[in-house]
Amino acid sequence: MKNKYFGRIALIGGGPASLFIMKHIVEEKLKPESIYIFERHDRLGAGMPYGKYGAEREHVANVSANELPELAEDFVTYINRHPATEFKDFYDAHGINEYQVIPRLLLGNYLEEQFNQYISRAKKLGIDVQVFTNSPVIDIIRKEKEETFEVVTENEAHYPVGNVIICTGHSWPKRNEQKIKGWYDSPYPPSKFSGATNYPVAIRGTSLTAVDAVKTLARHNGYFESKGDEVQYFTNEGSENFSISLFSLGGYLPALRFHSEESAYSEGWIMSLEDIYAYKKSHNGFVDLDYVFEINFKQPLQRRDPDFYEKIKALSIEEFVEKMMEIRDRLDGFELFKAEYAEAEKSIRRHQSITWKEALSAFSYAVNYPAKHFSAEDMLRLRKTLMPLISIIIASLPQSSYRELIALYNAGRVSLIDVDEKSRVDPHDEEGGIYHYTDDEGNEKKEHFRMYIDAIGQQPIEFNQVPFEGLKDSGTISSGYLRFKSAEQGEESYEKDHTNIIKTDQDHYYLRVKGLNINDYFQALDYYGHPTEGLFIMAVPYIGGLNPDYSGLDFCDTAGRVVVKAMQRSFGEILL
Repeated sequence: MKNKYFGRIALIGGGPASLFIMKHIVEEKLKPESIYIFERHDRLGAGMPYGKYGAEREHVANVSANELPELAEDFVTYINRHPATEFKDFYDAHGINEYQVIPRLLLGNYLEEQFNQYISRAKKLGIDVQVFTNSPVIDIIRKEKEETFEVVTENEAHYPVGNVIICTGHSWPKRNEQKIKGWYDSPYPPSKFSGATNYPVAIRGTSLTAVDAVKTLARHNGYFESKGDEVQYFTNEGSENFSISLFSLGGYLPALRFHSEESAYSEGWIMSLEDIYAYKKSHNGFVDLDYVFEINFKQPLQRRDPDFYEKIKALSIEEFVEKMMEIRDRLDGFELFKAEYAEAEKSIRRHQSITWKEALSAFSYAVNYPAKHFSAEDMLRLRKTLMPLISIIIASLPQSSYRELIALYNAGRVSLIDVDEKSRVDPHDEEGGIYHYTDDEGNEKKEHFRMYIDAIGQQPIEFNQVPFEGLKDSGTISSGYLRFKSAEQGEESYEKDHTNIIKTDQDHYYLRVKGLNINDYFQALDYYGHPTEGLFIMAVPYIGGLNPDYSGLDFCDTAGRVVVKAMQRSFGEILL
């Protein structure tokens, strides 16, 4: 017999992940007694990326209307009801271009409206939905005897529930920010950059996060003008010394958006749980990365681009990445950037996909599902070899952002500096940071920048950074681990790293990954590796260790469906 609070669901966070949970609760006709939605800010749906805490008017999403997951109302219908007159470059009297990327703040407005529609639908199903905005959750306490959770908010209110889904979204821990003037541990919220910076600025990374920072700083120090097909950048008076140095591992800039012919996120790309467990049964309890690469990259590529497939069919993962990176290593980063822009523009103009890039993006999404079943060796291979290439390709930088970066480059206001893993940034005693790196000629450099911004993007957090002490203290959650297939490889790794490699009494070796341990249903696993009934985790930083590519609206949609399906099995026995 379930406890009296089993029919209550708490959504911790009210952003996109929570929105898609609501979508699937409604569509699957799950009928809990109550849904409590706790959001630390003042609105639902937008989350950090699509609201004022992650974007300003200059920031655009890397998706267009035709690429959005299905929601209560499609984007075009929403725009027709809510003309986006404040975004004149996006919307005009003739309508919108469904293939044009969407301003992030506008996308946030759309997502907020969809959230409200699902709340209304849930209420019509007889579900009591209670929304608590401006209500940060400071703890989640596991009541073991009652098999319940207690959600504790900042105002010390306590809410007993039977099910908790953590949807807290992005997290940007502060290390030196607010301690060191001019040091920023992330570019968010962009409103913290409020004035001119009449001096060189260092930005660590070239991800879309870094581009966000570039776009904001550029506008505080100057302006863009379009002259025909070219965009030019001019500094304001008083910003003559403004410049940006982008520090990048490998010296790479993100790849451009191109025409996509298929959805990278369809079920057909995903290895089913039945396939995963059948494969593990005959392969010593592991799913092999090479097998996933074969069925989720090479085979789709063979069907869609036989000529390209012939060139790479015999290559190992390492050889394939080396081949794809070869041209990137030969060319200057910005020259390659220009060449890829021409390729992407041609793809869009002709409605022809760049098939290997599209297939790699699909593989990146599909690999999330079997990744929890990789050996430690394969996870290390994935992160060291494939993910650097994938992270470039799936960035999908919008063309408008490219034109601004090139305008800054042509104006001599942005440069790209190739650094290796030994580079580091130390806080300066008075302001900003000191960048230590080795230049292309092998010279050791030490540069002081009055402003330093860490913009490598969202990283998985460590177990001790999880803010919910009640879950940690009860052993309800645990760090993620993967076992080494080879005892010899495990022992060798263990000798080098006693911190992240664990040896058990049975002489098994395990790799500790960042983030938390979850199963295939995004259900939290306790200290002993057992599922914690009623606790699910969809928060981006918490699951990144076992989910290599875990962000985006499509991922929220798929993960939300998986979570609700898992809950439906429990609810079916008790409530339906």
